Amino acid sequence: MAMEMAASLSSMAVATAAKPKAKPHLLAPKTLALRNAPSIISFRSYQTHTSKNPLLPPIKSLPPPLEYEAASGSLKSRLAAGETLYGLFLVSASPTLAEIAGLAGYDYVVVDMEHGPGGISDALPCLRALAATRTPAVLRLPEASATWAKKALDLGPQGIMFPTVDTPAAAAHAVACCRFPPRGIRGSAHTVVRASAYGLDDGYLTRCEEEILVMCQVESFDAVAEIEAIAAVEGVDVVQMGPMDLSASMGYLWDPGNRKVRKVLTDVERKVLGVRKRRTEAAAAAEGGGVGGPYLGGFAMPHDPPEELKARGYHLVAGAVDVGLFRRAAVEDVQRFRLAETEIGEEGDEYEKPREESYWSE
Repeated sequence: MAMEMAASLSSMAVATAAKPKAKPHLLAPKTLALRNAPSIISFRSYQTHTSKNPLLPPIKSLPPPLEYEAASGSLKSRLAAGETLYGLFLVSASPTLAEIAGLAGYDYVVVDMEHGPGGISDALPCLRALAATRTPAVLRLPEASATWAKKALDLGPQGIMFPTVDTPAAAAHAVACCRFPPRGIRGSAHTVVRASAYGLDDGYLTRCEEEILVMCQVESFDAVAEIEAIAAVEGVDVVQMGPMDLSASMGYLWDPGNRKVRKVLTDVERKVLGVRKRRTEAAAAAEGGGVGGPYLGGFAMPHDPPEELKARGYHLVAGAVDVGLFRRAAVEDVQRFRLAETEIGEEGDEYEKPREESYWSE
């Protein structure tokens, strides 16, 4: 029996000695920079230690503290600096068009989940495409609910747009949806969601509520009656006008440029800008620093181009919709072909007709 035990121990020793030495795991590059829409987060690589026990794999030590650097080009910081931002609405839920929009130079892109086919799963690839071009993303929710806000915020956009905010109570609810308890009602999964770099960003909770741009859409005649109270709700960063739905609520669905609609819209603009002016003056008198909002956001229309919105004091101007841009380009391309004059039967005309230098795709 003693001989059998000795042989068994000997064979285990040989097997242990023959086992190749475990290689340290490749955990991360020396420096990893995550450039998400709201922020820039830098991580140092993990360290590996080889255990003295040859039967155990290398042990990963705890990472050093994360290095966080606030993005200088965030939407809130640019608005606070007095910039007028020009954006695009992405209705198609296409990551390719989102990437093109970012490369084109839009200041922000609204990924629209209220209209169009896209939902949360479709929005995520669009946010990744925009992050690759360092373009801030705003998510417009299908409805002003805590459930939709929670899922959207977990994706990590710079802004959330709540549709159809008709009362001050609805505006306060929108703000609460973007705050963790006890300040709000947002559900917490910050240790595993994209907004916190899947839990790698230890500073997420200290910044997230101040960084997110809360946008409330005023797009009904009922909301117009309470516009000043809505704009004055603490935490509402942007009052976003909705001219299409506003005109429909006034009985002018097919005539958003109607004189009566434009008069109401002008009055709302004046009141929102008035709330901001009074808040700014009060902050200056109290020497309390800058004022975050409310800013005024709007949609350009054929009868109300983006330059005019900027001239009237809008801080965020959405000048186009991705589907509308493609539709116009496609229709013009077909019309150009259909209306082109063709000369048939004239010998040598192909050498005489001047040609454009650019390619068809340009």
